[in-house]
Amino acid sequence: MNPYETDELVTQYMEFHYGDRYFEVENYPAKCAQICIELIHNGATRKALDLGCAVGRTSFELARTFDEVIGVDLSARFIECATQLKKRGTLDYSIITEGELVIPRQADLAALKLDQIANRVTFFQEDACDLSARHEGYDLIFAGNLLDRLQDPRRFLDSVHQYLNMGGVLVMSSPYTLLEEYTPRENWLGGYSEDGQDIRVLDGMKIALEPHFTMLGEPVDVPFVIRETQRKFQHTIAELSCWKRIK
Repeated sequence: MNPYETDELVTQYMEFHYGDRYFEVENYPAKCAQICIELIHNGATRKALDLGCAVGRTSFELARTFDEVIGVDLSARFIECATQLKKRGTLDYSIITEGELVIPRQADLAALKLDQIANRVTFFQEDACDLSARHEGYDLIFAGNLLDRLQDPRRFLDSVHQYLNMGGVLVMSSPYTLLEEYTPRENWLGGYSEDGQDIRVLDGMKIALEPHFTMLGEPVDVPFVIRETQRKFQHTIAELSCWKRIK
């Protein structure tokens, strides 16, 4: 079973996107959107694609700047939550304290000043490696914590340019959590040694993207915290890189 369809993961991600800040770490989906908007500078802001959008916070945040935002995720449960939140403006969920004990929470777009721009966002359940024909002409593509959950990340990187306008920007963030349950070892972009040389995921990304992209600046670290229970949290640091389409 896809873990991203479980009640546990849905509630964790609702809190991750719309809940409290923990350990003084900024809200990750909102922070990533902010970085994307800063990176686009004075570029075109007509249309953006949020790949691996989960329950939608980055998509909504991008709509502060972009005329149209499309959010895509493989999880039907995540897309359902994002769509219902857009429709209603609020969505109730609960978070675990311990065992079977929970406390109620509510995501509220108005409280985040996102309610007036929510109509700019549309969500679809799709595979990032097999996008439908509707996807074209984007000025920005953001892929947040996606690469290390793809079965074939090279296939994604080889094809992503076709969805971007020339001069458009691809932004990717990932903690490079290489797990064979998601990505077979033979499909890893890096995280191994070859002929006595350490190959990082970023190295593999550069090779795959070089025909069509140039990297803008140096990657930056973006921390995030996912609350599991009242006393258990995941504290992770993603690396975020930016690439401009040149061919």
